[in-house]
Amino acid sequence: MLSKSEYKIPAGKLVKINLEYDKLSKKIINIKITGDFFAYPEDSIEIIEKELKGVSLKKKDIRKKIDDLINSNNFEFIGLNSEGLSDGILRCLK
Repeated sequence: MLSKSEYKIPAGKLVKINLEYDKLSKKIINIKITGDFFAYPEDSIEIIEKELKGVSLKKKDIRKKIDDLINSNNFEFIGLNSEGLSDGILRCLK
């Protein structure tokens, strides 16, 4: 199933999500994350997109995966955080 969302992160920036997910297993098949936030290094969002494939569409699972990637790779964001990104992804299900 394909879905899109736009989400203004509280005290942050706009994040746009294009999500393809399996309706039965509720797992991410493919995801594209864009918006007016800043990410360092430049490929950090691409890495997160790649690593989210196969993750369950449960907030705790998405947030843990994103937090683990941020911490292990020293990713830095301005206007974006793991909670806001998780919320934006889950808005695609509504």
